[in-house]
Amino acid sequence: MKARSFTSAGALHPVLFFAVMYVVVLLLSIFICSSLFYTFNSDSYSNSGSPKTESAKKSMPIQVSTAVLVR
Repeated sequence: MKARSFTSAGALHPVLFFAVMYVVVLLLSIFICSSLFYTFNSDSYSNSGSPKTESAKKSMPIQVSTAVLVR
């Protein structure tokens, strides 16, 4: 019987799979992180769209409450 020869593409299948998955996950993470960045740093108007509230919003700093642990 004649011996069958296989190409090396079958042996590279796991490597190619993980390389493609790495690229897909990298692109998705860039898309998700950039959309979150642009969402939190947007200067869009509020739902009411009144310029009075918008000017007051720009002049006042954002207040963030943080929890402080005291021993």
